[in-house]
Amino acid sequence: MPDQKNFRCGYVAIVGRPNVGKSTLLNRLIGQKISITSRKPQTTRHRILGIKTVEGAQLVFVDTPGVHRDGKRAINRHMNRTALAAIQDVDAIVFVVDGLEWTDEDQLVLDALKDVATPVILALNKVDTLPQKEVLLPYLQQLGEKMQFAEVFPLSAQKGTNVDVLENKLVELLPESEPIYAEDQVTDRSERFLAAEFIREKLMRSLGQEIPYALTVEIEQFKMDGPLRRVAAVIFVEREGQKRIVIGKAGQGLKEVGRQAREQMERTFGSKVFLELWVKVREGWSDDERALRSLGYTDE
Repeated sequence: MPDQKNFRCGYVAIVGRPNVGKSTLLNRLIGQKISITSRKPQTTRHRILGIKTVEGAQLVFVDTPGVHRDGKRAINRHMNRTALAAIQDVDAIVFVVDGLEWTDEDQLVLDALKDVATPVILALNKVDTLPQKEVLLPYLQQLGEKMQFAEVFPLSAQKGTNVDVLENKLVELLPESEPIYAEDQVTDRSERFLAAEFIREKLMRSLGQEIPYALTVEIEQFKMDGPLRRVAAVIFVEREGQKRIVIGKAGQGLKEVGRQAREQMERTFGSKVFLELWVKVREGWSDDERALRSLGYTDE
């Protein structure tokens, strides 16, 4: 355990609309993959803690689903509740935006943040992709006028640009407190949870636009067999046609997803993994509150 004299420790919520790079930022800050990522919005569905212990401080990051206006289905309402609940009872907030376009969903997040007394840092992500660097400074000034931010940072979560500067500022904002977690702990989530998320990430990345939002993953078995981890998972979709697409021609789609997910688990868990996957139809699961709870979508 680190020296606790003048030690700082606290919770930092990472919030923003979908697809601005919140999970990529968390993974960069932690230094390893905790939260899954894809190019599709609403990849993150759960609150995930990433824990980083440095000399003199422990930062407990709360990665959240993207706040969005589409609240038609129960799962969308669940994600919005999860994200907005995260801004309560934290010590600092990182509000992530990207690009040079302010959207109505950015405004939705900003409106929620105006009601909290917690210091908010605005992080303009993906600055490495901006074509005209000379527009950056005036845009940052424009963003800074939207509310009283503790700081406004341009950064690139993908490249790591300015992420260390952000981390240093966050440490300053944390209260003096003993560490909450063990020094070597990096998340509050179990390997079982991470296994399901890794499978869903590979599905999100490999399938078209619609199907990823109609599927979820449930781990039926996760056990140690000597040095081997045996994992059995069910992929639930909402229609028979989606099941055929996930499985792919002669089962090749499912086989490739399984290979990629197994390799990610082996890198993360540091051992060999034997992975079995099935695909089943569970109609309407994404708009059924009871089904969501049974599949692990709880309001933490």
